[in-house]
Amino acid sequence: MRRHIDDDSVDLVYLDPPFNSNANYNVLFAERDGRQAAAQIKAFEDTWRWDDEAARAFDEVVELGGRVSQAMQALRTFLNESDMLAYLAMMAPRLVQLRRVLRATGSIYLHCDPTASHYLKLLMDAVFGPQQFRNEIIWKRPHAHNSAKRFAPVHDVLLFYARGDTQVWNPAFEALPQSTIDAWYNNIEAETGRRFNRADLTAAGVRIGPSGATWRGIDVSAKGRHWAIPEFVRHLIGELETPEALDALDKVGRLFWPKREGGMPMLKRYLDEAKGASAQDVITDIPPLHNVGAERLGYPTQKPEALLDRLILASTNVGDVVLDPFCGCGTTIASAQRLDRRWIGVDITHLAIGLIKNRLRDAYGASVQNSYTVIGEPVSLPDARALAASDPYQFQWWALGLVGARPVDGKKGADKGIDGRIYFHEGDSKETKQVVISVKAGKLHEPYVRDLRGVIEREKATMGVLITLEDPTAGMRREAASAGFYKSPWGTHPRLQILTIHELLDEQKRIDAPPSRQTSLTFKRAPRARGAERQLRLGDGEE
Repeated sequence: MRRHIDDDSVDLVYLDPPFNSNANYNVLFAERDGRQAAAQIKAFEDTWRWDDEAARAFDEVVELGGRVSQAMQALRTFLNESDMLAYLAMMAPRLVQLRRVLRATGSIYLHCDPTASHYLKLLMDAVFGPQQFRNEIIWKRPHAHNSAKRFAPVHDVLLFYARGDTQVWNPAFEALPQSTIDAWYNNIEAETGRRFNRADLTAAGVRIGPSGATWRGIDVSAKGRHWAIPEFVRHLIGELETPEALDALDKVGRLFWPKREGGMPMLKRYLDEAKGASAQDVITDIPPLHNVGAERLGYPTQKPEALLDRLILASTNVGDVVLDPFCGCGTTIASAQRLDRRWIGVDITHLAIGLIKNRLRDAYGASVQNSYTVIGEPVSLPDARALAASDPYQFQWWALGLVGARPVDGKKGADKGIDGRIYFHEGDSKETKQVVISVKAGKLHEPYVRDLRGVIEREKATMGVLITLEDPTAGMRREAASAGFYKSPWGTHPRLQILTIHELLDEQKRIDAPPSRQTSLTFKRAPRARGAERQLRLGDGEE
């Protein structure tokens, strides 16, 4: 954020940082034949320890002075040098940066759980000012949950703050409960079958002028009232004066006339036109993602798009910029894209970035990749070498992302010669086939090819691919060619292939395999976005 995001440039921040729940989260993939995958990819480690790094982060915040420094010093007095203090020391400088990038009319929602929400609220008060607090929102997640010796924990907390005194706010609504529908919308229009309730067309007080005029023999002034036509039907009648407006409403069938003569007409308020009930600070109408739901992509902390939709619609307008600095598998990005907002997403792992790119491509088609820019991924061979030297596992995940492969468990010694896999079906066959992948960043040796050939046999894989940072030797290419070919309905494919990072970056080569967009089962595919082609409006791609 310090390097790439300007002051006062973001309209909404949503962040769902790792909670201090002392748990290691893994991305769990289900095999497409119904078995649980053995591979579990560590997405992030949600464990914080007071160590030298935490102490340095704490000192950095304290030395800045001001309310945040005072709050952190007070928390240290209370919490001592604990793991919770380490978590807060990590969060404090990030919250300071988020306040910097927010516009004066911007808002921020911090998603957390009750383990740390009360400490985080103190920190948010210090960063944004207690007067900028708007809501503590409770999101009820599971409907039932057992817990020993306490009431079952079934909710998350969202802390809602504004950057300034006047923030963007669009009234938010939730679906009407069935009890309200049954009690209030208990009339059914015979001609159309539409449900409606009957709304008063008058208001208290006598008026002189059109709103107090007698209409069709009805003298509202005699009742101490005047005509009052709700704004939500003005689009049907324009700016007509009251008597003509009532005539127009009657002409289009919006008036309900009682059977008794001389009764007061009422306005038909249709259920299908109702915006819903005003959204409350306890959210019970948005369930968590079902394990097998279409939206579920396999990321452990994935939130439903409906939750992000509500926040984005309430706190931004079309074209505004939404930032998620812990974007995970990209739910905030997916919602912002669909709602015609610009967006910025930040995550620490190449695995998460790969999931987001797949998600956008699945929802909007391949052309979406031209509407955004990824900063921090290698774009050249020197970049790739630098990543391999600094973080071999991140390099491995990034390289696998170049070919759309699923990483296997990142634990040392657990891969058995396999760094990634691609799964696919052919035609109507239910048999799951796979391509096994090995990634090598260092000096190459001919036995690598023979080893991969052995892995293909052992795993009964269809094909194998060796991805290399350096150029392979002629002997390695000969060894690969001797593995023969695999025949599919789309042609013949080398059974063992070698691809270099240079070839993949320059798009000189791709894995020679059945077309993945038709057959691939590697990652669960995100649903196609409604009106996807119309919604590609990111413009210049600077986000």
